[in-house]
Amino acid sequence: MTTFYSNGKLILSAEYIVLDGALALALPSKFGQTLKVESITKNHCQWESYDADGSLWFKANFSLTDFNFMVDKPSALSAEITKQLQVILQSVREMNPFFLTDNQNYKVKTKLDFPRLWGLGSSSTLINNIAQWAQVDAYKLQFKCFGGSGYDIACAQYHQPILYRLENQNPVVKTTGFNPDFKDQLYFVYLNKKQNSREGIKHYQSLKGEVKGAINDISNISKAMVNCDNLSDFERLISQHESIIGKLIQSKPIKERLFNDYFGAVKSLGAWGGDFILATGNNDTPNYFKQKGFETVVPYAEMIL
Repeated sequence: MTTFYSNGKLILSAEYIVLDGALALALPSKFGQTLKVESITKNHCQWESYDADGSLWFKANFSLTDFNFMVDKPSALSAEITKQLQVILQSVREMNPFFLTDNQNYKVKTKLDFPRLWGLGSSSTLINNIAQWAQVDAYKLQFKCFGGSGYDIACAQYHQPILYRLENQNPVVKTTGFNPDFKDQLYFVYLNKKQNSREGIKHYQSLKGEVKGAINDISNISKAMVNCDNLSDFERLISQHESIIGKLIQSKPIKERLFNDYFGAVKSLGAWGGDFILATGNNDTPNYFKQKGFETVVPYAEMIL
């Protein structure tokens, strides 16, 4: 049996505009995904996917000829998953013609460390794991299958915070020592809704106008975040960032929409409207959000590598 592992991700700055070359501060999470592969003697290949609680949420047999997946009880979800897996594996075969051509059959098991709906990178961790298995470039596989900026692939591969940008559509990654003294005052709050990042990207691209100035401003905020040594300055940077992105995507920042009475700063992470947000605060922060109906509040130190 061979095992592969990839980290989950959160993007702290430059959501959306990282696509246009802005410098992003991104954080690999302590939660990720494992992929295990073993050869089997059966006359077909098997795929099983498990959620963080150990429940089996997807199971199918698949063909090594065309990577067609056969599900016992088809559903809308299984149809979507089988199509995605087929696209990924067919793309891998195009990149590495020798992938799974050894006349063996295989059982593949994936296991998430985080609930599948959290939006920490169930797709990017899968892409990176499959790329390791097939010995192909994970960024190229991601761009080929799903597009995006690729910052999530970088987080899958690195074990500390990173600064990430696209230069001529090529990923440039630099590790950073982002480890704020005030990290015990930072919390990640799940908004009870998984956001489709690809739909968010389409929305951004349909609305954006001239972004050159915003690219420079957001890049400067990313750099300032890395070097920030006190919470009040960090909160100011968050507010500036939310204002810039809000204007680009023609949307009110999350604090204005849902948490106008909150005493700290609040920032969207990734596609606005779902997944996790970042909140600055204190020991009262979890109670505030739980009273609002948001039960998942994770301290920074429990979430980030």
